[in-house]
Amino acid sequence: MLKKHSKFFETLVLFIDWITLSCSWILAYYVRFYIPIIPVYKGIPSFYMYITLLIVMLPLWYIVFKAFDLYRPRRISSKVAEVMDIAKATTIATLILVSLTFFVRKYEFSRLTFLYFWIICVITLCIERILFREFLRFIRKRGYNLRYALIVGTGSLGQDVTDRVHDHPELGIKIRGFLSEDNSQVGNALKGFQVLDTFENIRSIVTNQKIDIVLITLPLSAHERLKSILDDIGDEMVSIMIIPDLFKFATLRGGIGEFEGMPIISLRDTPLYGWNVVIKRVTDIVLSLIIILVTSPLMLVISFLIKATSKGPVFYSQERMGLDGKIFSMLKYRTMTTQAEKETGPIWAAKDDSRKTLIGTFLRKTSLDELPQFFNVLKGDMSIVGPRPERQFFIQQFRNKIPKYMLRHKMKAGITGWAQINGWRGNTSLEKRIEYDLYYIENWSLKFDFEVMWLTIWRGLISKNAY
Repeated sequence: MLKKHSKFFETLVLFIDWITLSCSWILAYYVRFYIPIIPVYKGIPSFYMYITLLIVMLPLWYIVFKAFDLYRPRRISSKVAEVMDIAKATTIATLILVSLTFFVRKYEFSRLTFLYFWIICVITLCIERILFREFLRFIRKRGYNLRYALIVGTGSLGQDVTDRVHDHPELGIKIRGFLSEDNSQVGNALKGFQVLDTFENIRSIVTNQKIDIVLITLPLSAHERLKSILDDIGDEMVSIMIIPDLFKFATLRGGIGEFEGMPIISLRDTPLYGWNVVIKRVTDIVLSLIIILVTSPLMLVISFLIKATSKGPVFYSQERMGLDGKIFSMLKYRTMTTQAEKETGPIWAAKDDSRKTLIGTFLRKTSLDELPQFFNVLKGDMSIVGPRPERQFFIQQFRNKIPKYMLRHKMKAGITGWAQINGWRGNTSLEKRIEYDLYYIENWSLKFDFEVMWLTIWRGLISKNAY
């Protein structure tokens, strides 16, 4: 995950650099030919000719900046060093560009433009990088996009990891504290962070401190404690990482990574990080808007029929558990009589459920009762594709009976899902449903989402298990 965050950071900075680079080149052209500090004697050359050169400049600057390690996270104390590296890299890239244009005999580029560009580019890139770092620190200080980490282990390895994470605030990872092997260190301070408790109380610390990432930094001699630590964490919805590596406990979205030369195996994580979050969210917004617009006449008809055939509201709101265990209100068309659970309490709908309204059976059978959930998707509580959300009442029962049940909440809840289109919906095997949900999370991709949507149209809307 640390490396994934770094990759997202690298891509974001690259795009900002390219924008700054392009603006600097355009500004240099206008300064040279439209604000002639030195008179122009040969006329103003074509702007198109100069702007076309960006095709070469953008990849060239990326290669040179990459060689100077200007796309890796930088320590707080390295502002001056970063400015110097930007100046050096820009100088080398500019010299290479000038050399390349020498071979373009068809056009003659102004050498003075390159000089202006070099000066402007160094200044603007340095300002851009400094402002970007300050912006990152600004939003982190105000609690945006932060992830809170717990260090398991107080040895030299744990302290080294603490230093490296602390030196990279742009990753948005805040350390809550340490856990030690015995009580003797509890309450002490290490690297400016408190030893909160012992390994045995890790679950309560994860819950009370709202931990997102558990970094296990045990020495090899203490790795026999690993299984008990993982058992104590249980199915708490946190990312778990081990430094150094251990393979036999790798589970959901596990993978090998590297952070500052240190090997890391991610044991449990979500596939939604970096640009994946943006891509999935944009897809959800665009498709849900289209579906709402297309089906709006149908939704009006359904609303009228519900109101005309039974007493009560058109819509029914119910609390469900979504991403990372967050509770949200899921919207559906009302298909049952009001106060349907007043006598029975929370129960699953049965095949011949007497509580259903006249039109309710049809709506549930065809899944049309779930159309309002596209408004949940627009709001951001749900996705079009993902594990179906469940009620807290049932979740408390399921998590004690079914191993890894809570891991399905590492992905945003969906209107449809891999389990549903394979027949595991309604009153069917929970074990198989979890198996399919975890398979979806393990193998998530945008292509997989579209596959699920397509199969939903052909075999997921009408189900014999939908009561």
